[in-house]
Amino acid sequence: MKQDNLKDAAAKRESWLRRCYHWTLSWADHPHAKIALFLIALIESSVFPIPPDILLIALALGRPDHSFRFAAVSTAGSTVGAAVGYLIGMALFAAVAMPVINFYGIMPQFEMAQGWFEAYGVAIILIAGFSPIPFKVFTIAAGAFGLPFLWFMLASLVSRGARFYLEAALLHWGGPRLRELVERHFEWITIAVTVLVVAGFALLWLLR
Repeated sequence: MKQDNLKDAAAKRESWLRRCYHWTLSWADHPHAKIALFLIALIESSVFPIPPDILLIALALGRPDHSFRFAAVSTAGSTVGAAVGYLIGMALFAAVAMPVINFYGIMPQFEMAQGWFEAYGVAIILIAGFSPIPFKVFTIAAGAFGLPFLWFMLASLVSRGARFYLEAALLHWGGPRLRELVERHFEWITIAVTVLVVAGFALLWLLR
């Protein structure tokens, strides 16, 4: 019975993540897509589960010449979001951070992050920017555990910027063949990104 309940909960969570994924992708053809990209990158760093990469790739496919602009928007949004996550962890832990942590079921990993910060400091943020583990775990934990704000922001800017600009560079300089390949298999690529997100949450669940 307990195993069935866990399966039902996992199915509901996956269904919810998929709805979030489709909602994110739906902004690709919107006139205010750049604003949406900025806001999605912002909230993904603190509360939202779907990374902005999905929308970034879709927009870059449509306008390869604007790839780096989209990367800049994603980087700016994600960096601001990192600050929001940090402030949530530092000043709004009980009111906001705890509900978010409980919603995703990541309290054990959140507590584990304290040891990681003590052992590795900023290096954890540099790695977290490329990790499938939700970035919000690290931004909220950084504020709660008092990681130096300036170093935290610099590390967030570097790690998230490197990630988004790498994607933009591949689509901008990869040539028509690479863009055609990505466009042809875009659905599979975005599904893979979604799987990585789900895998990140699953990893956090297994580490409990």
